[in-house]
Amino acid sequence: MPRPATSTACAVLGAALLLTSCGSAEEPPSPVVSSPADAAPAVPDSFTVVATGDILIHPPLTEQAQQDAEQAELGEEFDYRPLFEGVRPLVSKADLALCHLEVPLSPEGGPYSGYPQFSAPPELAAGLADVGYDGCSTASNHTLDQGPDGVTSTLDALDAAGLDHTGAARSEQEAATPTVYDVGGVKVGQVSFTFGFNGFELPADQPWLSNQLDPDAVVEAAEAAGEAGAEVVIASLHWGAEYQHDPTEEQQQLAERLLGEDSIDLIIGHHAHVVQPFERIGDEWVAYGLGNSVARHEEPKGVSEEGVAARFRFSKQGERWTVDQAEYVPTLVELGPPIRLTDLTTAAATPRRTEALERTDDVVLSRGGAEDGLVRSGS
Repeated sequence: MPRPATSTACAVLGAALLLTSCGSAEEPPSPVVSSPADAAPAVPDSFTVVATGDILIHPPLTEQAQQDAEQAELGEEFDYRPLFEGVRPLVSKADLALCHLEVPLSPEGGPYSGYPQFSAPPELAAGLADVGYDGCSTASNHTLDQGPDGVTSTLDALDAAGLDHTGAARSEQEAATPTVYDVGGVKVGQVSFTFGFNGFELPADQPWLSNQLDPDAVVEAAEAAGEAGAEVVIASLHWGAEYQHDPTEEQQQLAERLLGEDSIDLIIGHHAHVVQPFERIGDEWVAYGLGNSVARHEEPKGVSEEGVAARFRFSKQGERWTVDQAEYVPTLVELGPPIRLTDLTTAAATPRRTEALERTDDVVLSRGGAEDGLVRSGS
């Protein structure tokens, strides 16, 4: 993979966020004069971030992964790599690739379940890592589907796969530690928040299990990431109304509020399960909703199989990193069999793919993104 390895710094907490230091203060070391051979690698003048939509593992996707594992004869129960193979070039070539894991991962052996209380095989994490993701946001309305044990097993599986994460936490200390990626020498922070938990409440003695969406909490978490060294901070927000392409008034107001803060540089949205627009606010971007990355609803709606990946290139402008290139990449979950995720910008045209591509173009560009430089990848 062409990107440098990331380093985990931390998962962020929302309402119960504790602003603690990620390390203790020390006396500065004596200056060291290094030879050119010892000099640190030059920081890049730009880097790319790719973020994708909801990963929602319904039972048919679990069954598909089981069938793929059997065909591969790898001795594993589930293999999610074929499902995601169609977006491997897109994801693996990014300097930083971020997924949104909407569902809990069970311990090995299950049990596994779908809607309304999800639990997916832990092998999913290995599949995501293999395709090229660096980390996942985990705060969603399904975070508490399996209670505190589900949070623990999810984050344990991500850790085992080498994926960083933010949005949920196994301990108060983990919740208070910001997640900061090292992207070729540039520090990029990520925070993750959700509007709620489908009627479940955060336990009174574990309010740090997941981040609940509140503007002040998001800002506080972003500022904590900055204090931990982040030069760019991405806010992943689980918000909006399901199956509505237009962002709600609340989404729009919150985007304006948060992008007006110096501590937040980009907003990536999830939850609607359909594609929503991208919009530039000032000189920063919000992708209101990326739709589903992968899902197999009991009653497919057509639009619920359509998604979009966001690709933003940041460059250094003076002392600040800003987006100088904004792109979107339409995707489609093709129900097969077999079920596969397709990058519509590289796949051969079919009537269904053309329909999805045209609808995604219309929605993503509906708030003036084209006038502000937003383009479909490859166009």
